Amino acid sequence: MVSTLDEQRAHGGPGTHDVTNQAPPLTPYDASDDTALLEGLRREGAGWAEEDLRRLGRQAGSAQAQEWADLANRHEPELRTHDRYGNRVDEVEFHPSWHHLMRTAIGEGLAASPWADDRPGAHVVRSAGGLVWGHTEAGHGCPTSMTYAAVPALRRQPELAKLYEPLLTSREYDPVLREPTEKRGLLAGMGMTEKQGGSDVRTNTTAATPTAEPGVYTLRGHKWFTSAPMCDVFLVLAQAPGGLSCFLVPRVLPDGTRNTFRIQRLKDKLGNRSNASSEPEFDGTVAWLVGPEGQGVKTIIEMVNCTRLDCVMMSAALMRKSLVEAGHHARHRSAFGARLVDQPLMRNVLADLALESEAATTLTLRLAGAADRAVRGDEGEAAFRRIATAVGKYWVTKRGPAFTAEALECLGGNGYVEDSGMPRHYREAPLLSIWEGSGNVNALDVLRALSREPGTAEALFGELALARGADARLDAAVTRLGTGLSEASPTTARRLVEQMALILQASLLVRHAPPAVADAFCATRLGGDWGHAFGTLPESAGLDAIVERALPGGAG
Repeated sequence: MVSTLDEQRAHGGPGTHDVTNQAPPLTPYDASDDTALLEGLRREGAGWAEEDLRRLGRQAGSAQAQEWADLANRHEPELRTHDRYGNRVDEVEFHPSWHHLMRTAIGEGLAASPWADDRPGAHVVRSAGGLVWGHTEAGHGCPTSMTYAAVPALRRQPELAKLYEPLLTSREYDPVLREPTEKRGLLAGMGMTEKQGGSDVRTNTTAATPTAEPGVYTLRGHKWFTSAPMCDVFLVLAQAPGGLSCFLVPRVLPDGTRNTFRIQRLKDKLGNRSNASSEPEFDGTVAWLVGPEGQGVKTIIEMVNCTRLDCVMMSAALMRKSLVEAGHHARHRSAFGARLVDQPLMRNVLADLALESEAATTLTLRLAGAADRAVRGDEGEAAFRRIATAVGKYWVTKRGPAFTAEALECLGGNGYVEDSGMPRHYREAPLLSIWEGSGNVNALDVLRALSREPGTAEALFGELALARGADARLDAAVTRLGTGLSEASPTTARRLVEQMALILQASLLVRHAPPAVADAFCATRLGGDWGHAFGTLPESAGLDAIVERALPGGAG
């Protein structure tokens, strides 16, 4: 007679499904337990929000919030083009977890609320909140980012801003589709790209025809990639008689009828699957002009600065989340006679990832500080923000895919299964480099800013000068960069922008991070004492100090 499992155990037999040497669940944890993040928050003038940030961090790391993130991605949005009677409705249905995530994000001020907050540092608080709440999932960060970015563009048309801005800056999440001014809060989306042009928006073919009512047009065309079609209003580009112009398109018109916004399909994407991305068709769609005719690109440029900052922030959040997952696994998993975290080569990998993560977080908060001061009238910070945001967008988002792949590998086969959450992070990572202009677009935009916008180069080198004399490798790199600017060309734009990003990150770490972090970053990223993959720090690097600083609660 075959013994039961309990009988086998009673007689010393093996239990075939006993689980040993596996990491326990990470949750609950504090997503704000990040020394570099908290130091940057205080340094950029937003220390007054630290208590709220810590509270949000505990919520982000809770089992409930992590479950919301998982469910929102497992149960993807569904398009309903018609109701049961055959009426066109063009609505997208979401799992309740999506709404829980959105309600929290809006309520915590991660959308447009900083534009209604006069306190210095309000925009820094939003970015820090995104770094923390980004530990949940990235898809719902798309509508919150676009809502944030829409406000400065909408201000180009004061009468529209007066009507919609109080609702866009609201902390109330109201997902029901109805006339915008009857709602407690609004979300904004964008409709820029078309299939024939992509980032080359000047080739847009959507046509805008003036009506008898001043400022009101009708649109006809097909947008190729419009995310978050459930938003209440959209800023779109279309060709008016005076050239490419910006328009506000509401989903519901002032009389309560549905505007023509025919969603042809939802995109089947690599990642960002919780978020609906669509192809809407305009046909007699009513729209209001934002800014002068023919100045559509100029009108939305401030919007682009905001969304590019969010790309940097989201990439940094994804890096940090992946590092926390990798560190947690390494602390609890043993191999070859020791915990993974105590194995020298794994410690090298974790330390190298920690350097990259801290550099990304520190740069994000510096950019957020520049944005905050720029909107308050600081011209020097505005010039720095203009070039540094494009530089950061290029580089930090480029590092994301390689970073998440290495962090996933720290978990081995455990990281390759969906239950770990790491495949979702890996699929998400490439989006941030593509969204708001791919690498080439951002690299060329840096060259454009240097040649056409006085003060940008001076602002960048003024920032770098604050670290002069602190590290010889950094000083030498700054000198090389100055020489390289005179030789810059479109062919070498990527190399130039990469150098700018690494030097800027190094200068921030030299000024603000502990010596072990700054020295290892300068030795590897600037001094060449590095391999071609993560985990190739030199023997002299202070691995213990770097890892101890990076992992929540210390290295353990």
